[in-house]
Amino acid sequence: MINFQYARAHDVAEAVRQMGADPSAKFIAGGTNLVDLLKYDVERPSRLIDISRLPLTEIEEAGADLRIGALVSNTELAYHPVIEKRYPLLSSAVLAGASAQLRNMASTGGNLLQRTRCHYFYDVATPCNKREPGSGCSAVTGLNRMHAILGASEACIATHPSDLCVALAVLEATVSVAGPAGERTMPLGDFHRLPGDTPERDTNLARDEIITAITLPPRGFASHYTYLKVRDRLSYAFALVSVAVGLELEGNRIKEGRFALGGVAHKPWRDPSAEALLNGQEANETTFAAAADALLREAKGYAHNTFKIDLARRAVVRALTQAARATPQSQAMKSIR
Repeated sequence: MINFQYARAHDVAEAVRQMGADPSAKFIAGGTNLVDLLKYDVERPSRLIDISRLPLTEIEEAGADLRIGALVSNTELAYHPVIEKRYPLLSSAVLAGASAQLRNMASTGGNLLQRTRCHYFYDVATPCNKREPGSGCSAVTGLNRMHAILGASEACIATHPSDLCVALAVLEATVSVAGPAGERTMPLGDFHRLPGDTPERDTNLARDEIITAITLPPRGFASHYTYLKVRDRLSYAFALVSVAVGLELEGNRIKEGRFALGGVAHKPWRDPSAEALLNGQEANETTFAAAADALLREAKGYAHNTFKIDLARRAVVRALTQAARATPQSQAMKSIR
């Protein structure tokens, strides 16, 4: 690890000022991702600005919405009684990720800002456009079993690792940020970027902005939901494919359906045209398979990850079936039913 200066911010305005004064500074809260990046020499900040003491730790109702402070820990989020009651999909997604120790440290805002776990990104001896723009993407012709099948470009085929964000996409959360120009909000779906020819930019957050909160709208799909995560081992592994689903049913007919994929793209992958195929239809395998096919119509595999296309298709059908039956995937007993 490199030498760096350390500073602590006591309020959001001070954090923004400190970041604006040092182009190579980084915010640190739980540090569950940043410390790894420092160890591997991927990140080399001149200064770490500690934001862990900022007053962004509340989960509170804001009218019919629910506002989650950016420094709420993943553990607090998963087990908060309002989250468990109104937004169990979110709780389930959080519990599907990492270990209890990491969830105790990881912040909600930091979870949105996780960088890819692509092994070439972490290996500074190999070319990586995300780490060093213009150097090339080693994964395109390398070992790419874990990599993207949707939304990739020749510049980068990495995937976003978050479980939380896949659920937030289905719940249509919004992200509140603060910067020198004041506060603004953006839909979660617009927060993360596809790689295009600028894979070094993961999000649309400006360098001198800070996440302050995530807001959930009233609809939480508390009765018919699931978070299904398919991985190489039952715990402490990143997703090969994950699926978040929220359904509203009238009898056996789907009034509204939303679903998103994780582990397959640079951001949670959601397609309104595929979801539209669910609405008004019977909740059965034929309907679910048509929606899965539509979601994956532009999927592209590489040398080692083509299997993920069929895996994703079957996972979508399984997840939609779980949600329709109101039998969500258990995160305590992770074997898939």
